[in-house]
Amino acid sequence: MSYLMTIDAGTGSARAVIFDEFGNQIGVGQEEWEHYSEVGVENSMNFDYRANWGLICRCIKKSILEAKIDADEIKAVTASSMREGIVLYDKFDNEIWAVANVDARAYKEVKELKERFPHIEEQFYMESGQTFALGAIPRLLWLKNNEPQTYEKVAKISMISDWVLARLSGVIATEPSNAGTTGIFNLQNRQWATHQAKEVGLKDDIFPPVYEPSTIIGEITQRASIESGLKEGTAVVMGGGDVQLGSAGLGVIHEGEIAVLGGSFWQQVVNIPSSTLPPEDMSIRVNPHVIKGLSQAEGITFFSGLVMRWFRDAFCDIEKIEAKKRGVDVYSILEEKAKEVPVGSHGIMPIFSDAMKYGKWYHASPSFINLSIDADICNRASMFRSLEENACIVSSINLENISKFSGVNSDTITFASGASKGALWSQILADVTGKRVKIPVVKEATSLGGAMLCGVATGIYKDIQEASSNIVKWDREYEPDMQNHKRYNKIKDKWQEIYKTQLELVDRGLTNSMWKAPGV
Repeated sequence: MSYLMTIDAGTGSARAVIFDEFGNQIGVGQEEWEHYSEVGVENSMNFDYRANWGLICRCIKKSILEAKIDADEIKAVTASSMREGIVLYDKFDNEIWAVANVDARAYKEVKELKERFPHIEEQFYMESGQTFALGAIPRLLWLKNNEPQTYEKVAKISMISDWVLARLSGVIATEPSNAGTTGIFNLQNRQWATHQAKEVGLKDDIFPPVYEPSTIIGEITQRASIESGLKEGTAVVMGGGDVQLGSAGLGVIHEGEIAVLGGSFWQQVVNIPSSTLPPEDMSIRVNPHVIKGLSQAEGITFFSGLVMRWFRDAFCDIEKIEAKKRGVDVYSILEEKAKEVPVGSHGIMPIFSDAMKYGKWYHASPSFINLSIDADICNRASMFRSLEENACIVSSINLENISKFSGVNSDTITFASGASKGALWSQILADVTGKRVKIPVVKEATSLGGAMLCGVATGIYKDIQEASSNIVKWDREYEPDMQNHKRYNKIKDKWQEIYKTQLELVDRGLTNSMWKAPGV
């Protein structure tokens, strides 16, 4: 039996996950990490590559120990990571600067770019599918403006997943799905758009080779073997961004397929041809997929999972006690109660994440609208259901906006991550969107997607399609109630009007935005 490993450098933790060649998870090592702000640098989020490499090595060793295998039984290793995070290297390939995904220190540079180069963001967006908000160009300009000595040393740039592979193999390279999130990238030819850097006064010779996911780029070096416990000479395989690799792990690999990933943030992703131009209104993000020939149109719903966690911890102590007594998850108790609440949650309208407006990305002040002082209809159960409904409504709007510009639509959604555990939430998603909802068995979709790439790279599978058909399995399905769908369409229209008015309060300085993109 051969084994395959994915190292996933996520926002909140790193993990090393080992699968057998049939996609069964047999070992995992995981540790939480933190990304600290830089002293005196507002909105910064550094990536500590020194400490984090040691943490990753511990995860690798733990996963091998849990799997009860020898390191030489691992046939190939790949990596995934949070997107947008970048690592910079000097001419000796040593790391000199790195930031995590939502580092927003370059808000002044975003504004200056828009002022100095009118319409350049729109121009770059039509090529890359990305705006400046979390892109690499403003961050590189920040470094040039604020730490010029460090900037002058920069010889290469990579993503965090690429950095993991560089540490393992000594080879600095990248691939489209994660490199595309820098914004310095061409969606159609899946290569760097180095002219963008040159146009704004940045170095244009720091961009490493681009390989397609599943390409073997090297092997575990002697040094990496000593540090990590992996066998020297083991194949190192090009990986991908976490969402795109997670989509592969869910079997979302063909044109037109849809996934909704219900985690801390919700992502709605739709597979579209690489030749599809992004929408002119810049409302939706477009990223290269890990599948050659495909991009992914992506809507993002902010904080849906985190809002639910806040609601649980702030208001649901009684349900926590009940859940502990019954030995079940507290969300199961809340769903049981919310199931008795009618469609529309007695008119309660949560105001948290807006539908995605990538070109001018900000949110209203978090709040609930239409609360009542009647405790029989305005209570934890109805507010909880309203939050579930709201996440699905925003997802539906994002999917509709993607369909408008791409012409791509499907009657089925693959629903995954933590929110998909909820039977009520899954049914609400089906009812709101009017689409069948399928729940996969796999829980480690990103890591499984990496294992698929390793399987393709080493000849276990012919291609990602064959890997998917052999590995991806389904747990359950939900059919939409079309009468509820009609009701939700009316609620969705009303919610959009209310949200528009709530944004006006932010614009007038009367309330505080939940989140604003840098430069807005």
